[in-house]
Amino acid sequence: MMAAALRGSLVTLAKGLSAARLQPLCARSLSLTGQNFVESPPARADSTFKVTMVPGDGVGPELMTAVKDVFKAADVPVEFEEFHLSEVQNMASEEKLEEVLSSMKNNRVAIKGKIHTPMEYKGELASYEMRLRRKLDLFANVVHVNSLPGYSTRHNNLDLVIIREQTEGEYSSLEHESVSGVVECLKIITREKSRRIAKFAFDYATKKGRSKVTAVHKANIMKLADGLFLQSCAELAELYPKIKYETIIIDNCCMQLVQNPYQFDVLVMPNLYGNIIDNLAAGLVGGAGVVPGESYSAEYAVFETGARHPFAQAVGRNIANPTAMLLSASNMLRHINLEYHSNMVSEAVKKVIKQGKVRTSDLGGYASSDEFTRAVIANLAV
Repeated sequence: MMAAALRGSLVTLAKGLSAARLQPLCARSLSLTGQNFVESPPARADSTFKVTMVPGDGVGPELMTAVKDVFKAADVPVEFEEFHLSEVQNMASEEKLEEVLSSMKNNRVAIKGKIHTPMEYKGELASYEMRLRRKLDLFANVVHVNSLPGYSTRHNNLDLVIIREQTEGEYSSLEHESVSGVVECLKIITREKSRRIAKFAFDYATKKGRSKVTAVHKANIMKLADGLFLQSCAELAELYPKIKYETIIIDNCCMQLVQNPYQFDVLVMPNLYGNIIDNLAAGLVGGAGVVPGESYSAEYAVFETGARHPFAQAVGRNIANPTAMLLSASNMLRHINLEYHSNMVSEAVKKVIKQGKVRTSDLGGYASSDEFTRAVIANLAV
């Protein structure tokens, strides 16, 4: 009887030790989607993560070089699968798009630059950027606008979040010339997707400990389309009694953000309004070069800059600010449960800005992109 009890104890101990050994490889982090909190991808058996990288156009490739250099110096266990997709550099095709999508679906995590969309109509209304979002159903774009310690702007200590639905609305790519000289552009708003982005916003506010969600709209003019979006947000708000819910018209929202941005916490809005507000809010804390962003579906996460600009005029001049892309890369590391490396990268970036000795021209300095990257590497607490 004692022998049987001893054998049972040994089996229990062995199982415990086995679980302890497996725990680092099976660690998960919860990520927000519009419907559930889904698990981030598991660590590979060799303890490295594969991430899809799409440098994009403009200064995108230069910013990705900064990311790769910092990751190498910090010994980050990430392996990039790099794809060059561009509509303006003759590097776009259906085959290339499918390769990128296949990689993203396999890895479930990607980091990308801006894929520039030409204004000329060449027979296809939907850009590659939009097609990527739709095929992966990246419905929620999140931009956390945060003041950088040490860099003073008109409004300091800002901390607000912009959540944008980015699969429908004005970006539906449904345009046609009904008669000569008359073009109709369709804005699509659906109850399903409006409720989904509203739920995402309230879930985000709940998880992040935020107290208020503001729905941005133009329902006074677009009574049916924005009216449906507003109604969907109001219905979801009733399910979250601890979160304060407000509404604001888009034009007033722009003015209020400039005058008193502290009144906002989490803002949720349809596609075009989100694009405008992302850029306006980025300007409040230093511009497109300092604000990170990310896009989510129920399965995938794509990390990019918050205000999407190719900054084509800076290509090859070594003047682009790597801050936004490095902070996006840090957020990506947090998403895949590499907290230590995520904090190491973000703290190094913030330390360089706070010290104020090495700043790119957009922040009033004279440093090159390479010099800024080297300063970040020098401040890594490896």
